[in-house]
Amino acid sequence: MEIKNQTTISDFLLLGFSEHPAQQHLLFGLFLAMYIVTVLGNLLIVLAIGSDQHLHTPMYFFLANLSFIDTCFTCTILPKVLVNIQTQHHTISYTGCLMQMYFFITLALMDDFLLAVMAYDRYVAICLPLHYTIVMHPQRCLTLVLASWLCSHIVAFSLTCLMAQFSFCASHSIPHFFCDVPPLLKLACSDTHIFQVTMLTESVPSGVIPLTCVLVSYVHIMHTILRIPSAGGKHKVFSTCGSHLSVVILFYGTLFLVYLQPSSSYSADTGMVVSIVYTMVTPMLNPFIYSLRNQDIKRALWRLIGLRKCSTQ
Repeated sequence: MEIKNQTTISDFLLLGFSEHPAQQHLLFGLFLAMYIVTVLGNLLIVLAIGSDQHLHTPMYFFLANLSFIDTCFTCTILPKVLVNIQTQHHTISYTGCLMQMYFFITLALMDDFLLAVMAYDRYVAICLPLHYTIVMHPQRCLTLVLASWLCSHIVAFSLTCLMAQFSFCASHSIPHFFCDVPPLLKLACSDTHIFQVTMLTESVPSGVIPLTCVLVSYVHIMHTILRIPSAGGKHKVFSTCGSHLSVVILFYGTLFLVYLQPSSSYSADTGMVVSIVYTMVTPMLNPFIYSLRNQDIKRALWRLIGLRKCSTQ
């Protein structure tokens, strides 16, 4: 099939939640609250870590990066959702749609890579404690983050360039609240074989390799924990990993429900519901998951807002 020039396409329609007019005010209030909590919560984590010298360690360096990525991730999607609900104007420009897809892929992959890096950091800290300062030195930590950024941008750029070549001759209405890959593929009337092969060869390894790193790291961590004789020691070590493991399960579990299925079996309703979890709920919960059981973070947060309640604990 001949690939047509896309200059004739001016915009898409993000149908999103337009089929529920009676719930628009409720959805707007709910999503606005989630947006505010997500941005404030993650920025507070970043500021707390940056302002406390005791938290200038590899673990908190990666956590600050994760919180920053989650803030950007939410800002890529939720502001447009809120505007669409409030104005009932559901259009998004063709360029804006591709840009949203590009940043969504980039930031989702960054989350993926950072979770793997954080798992590796915990592995070294728990299984190789005597070598921790040598292995996780500042230059290596910075290199890991920069490499994650580079790989994420390369994958997102290649997929976005391929998507830009498609013809959308059937309909420009996207049954979703943002420009995600599966619903856009459903609208394409061009041959998507090259895109899907590219996505398998780039995106799948970008997800499978970090997940494998996470699983291998936690196998070694669990083996080390089981060898600790005291119950108190086991609990202390596990508590340093519990928060990260919770985020990993929530992130990968919802992501796999959407992307590890053929495009032909993609369900718009199911995809939209699951997408709410990993685009809105997970970034909102991360600051709570990482701070509620972490005394260092709580002390830094209290100092940041001018209170000393936890500083003496």
